[in-house]
Amino acid sequence: MTNEVDIQIVSNIESIPEPLKLACWAESVLGDKVEHTEMAIRVVDEDEIAELNHRFRNKPGPTNVLSFACEPIEGIPMNVLGDIVVCAPIVEQEAVEQRKSIEAHWAHMIVHGVLHLLGYDHIKTADALAMEAEENRLLSGFGFSNPYEEVVA
Repeated sequence: MTNEVDIQIVSNIESIPEPLKLACWAESVLGDKVEHTEMAIRVVDEDEIAELNHRFRNKPGPTNVLSFACEPIEGIPMNVLGDIVVCAPIVEQEAVEQRKSIEAHWAHMIVHGVLHLLGYDHIKTADALAMEAEENRLLSGFGFSNPYEEVVA
């Protein structure tokens, strides 16, 4: 068995990459770190992600990506890693504001979300730097530049 990525697209934004591309980006992160697991990527609009952001993080408004790691139940073997939820309008808006290609920003959001499922975070500076380095390594493998470098106009 290999890793499985379930793609759910409930947004009508036209700039969303093909489901196969979303799954390939996620599988590249997983294949590098874990085998035999399942996860889902749900692509939504602002209302749904704002509700999730409020309910699970107690923060108002929409955000770009949320990760929900699956917490194992004692005594029940599971191979589910978790879910990531990506807000299509926010990703598109950020790409335009940051002058990045929409595809590169989508890849970054998928990589970022999957790394969170794998235990990476960016709360402490050292952890943030490690996560950013790993994101950059993975994204460069897809042919994208460092998402944390400033784009010069």
